[in-house]
Amino acid sequence: MSKPVIATATLAGCFGCHMSLLDIDEKILDLIELVEFNKSPIDDIKNFTKKCDIGLIEGGCCNSENVHVLKDFRKNCNILISFGECAIMGGLPAYRNPIPIKECLEEAYLNGPSVKGHNESGIIPNDEEIPMMLDKVYPCHEIVKIDYFLPGCPPSAELIWNALTALITGNEMELSYEIIKFD
Repeated sequence: MSKPVIATATLAGCFGCHMSLLDIDEKILDLIELVEFNKSPIDDIKNFTKKCDIGLIEGGCCNSENVHVLKDFRKNCNILISFGECAIMGGLPAYRNPIPIKECLEEAYLNGPSVKGHNESGIIPNDEEIPMMLDKVYPCHEIVKIDYFLPGCPPSAELIWNALTALITGNEMELSYEIIKFD
């Protein structure tokens, strides 16, 4: 019998949720016995090579490339999970949402303390190779259908482990208060 296939990606986030996935410590060996990874930083596969059973998405959508990756995951994963606050609510990257894009770009490339005086030409990068910034940072469920949400910044390793093993084995999730509390 073939193993379930898992894919993972980070969009507009800090990679902390993937670090939490790695924090399952020696259980990573148990997970590798249960699943095959495809298109993930864990195995460094850059493109889908087959349909995946479970996709884990970290981070929200702040540019056109994030939207493309998220839609590609939805198309290639039977179950799609938003894990972490950035994927679920936009997280810290969404702090830019009330600020117009023009002001964000001017601060980053013209007026910010680290660039002031270093961009004499006053150019804001605008090459077609650079992903277009969106008007705001969107949580994943506002772009595609998401099947499950794992909250936290980042979600605990135990929460990720319990959710994945429950989905893989068909058992019920064991979500004690200690796993999902954030105080």
